[in-house]
Amino acid sequence: MSRRGIIATGGATAALLASTLLAPGTAGAAPSGIVAPPDKIVIEIATVNGSGCPAGTAAVAVAPDNTAFTVTYSDYLAQVGLGAKPTDFRKNCQLNLIVHVPHGFTYAVASADYRGYAHLERGAYGIQKASYYFQGSPDTASRTHRFNGAYDNNWQVTDETEWGQLVWAPCGVKRNFNINTELRVNAGTSDPKKTNSFIAMDSTDGDIKTIYNLAWKECKQK
Repeated sequence: MSRRGIIATGGATAALLASTLLAPGTAGAAPSGIVAPPDKIVIEIATVNGSGCPAGTAAVAVAPDNTAFTVTYSDYLAQVGLGAKPTDFRKNCQLNLIVHVPHGFTYAVASADYRGYAHLERGAYGIQKASYYFQGSPDTASRTHRFNGAYDNNWQVTDETEWGQLVWAPCGVKRNFNINTELRVNAGTSDPKKTNSFIAMDSTDGDIKTIYNLAWKECKQK
């Protein structure tokens, strides 16, 4: 059975909630929760590069209430074994986003929702990793999630950030926001000559949507 057939049989429609921006010592004495600014935000893709997001397979949309944006992937899968190329064991995608923030506001990423499916033979394992940083900032946050075989199902993980730990975009400064994601599969003790293992952020029954939830606060007047 092909990997596409396996995905279709399993129904790749569950959610994975992955990395958020975390940094120790970040100031933010404000009440927790998401309060959207009165004006719209606009998010554009400056560049999109990587084997997991070929040209035309990733798109960004902003929620009407400005509290989230969605990145949609339609061809993001790593695999090893039958039918796989030697380079297919790792796929990655780097998004460089231009975020136009309403005047007087700044934002941080409070959580991120990923959806995916994995078929891992016994002894094999898959890894999903995500990193986030603002252009020119030394602070980079990352999360890694491992899925061990035997596994043949949707996968879901939830990461959230406390208000006081959020990393805020600098007030009054335009800095692009970078999202780096990666999928890996290792055959481990399984037999790659006889089996196929994969981890995916795509599906045959619809695009996979990754949702990044935003927190907002007003910039202090100087």
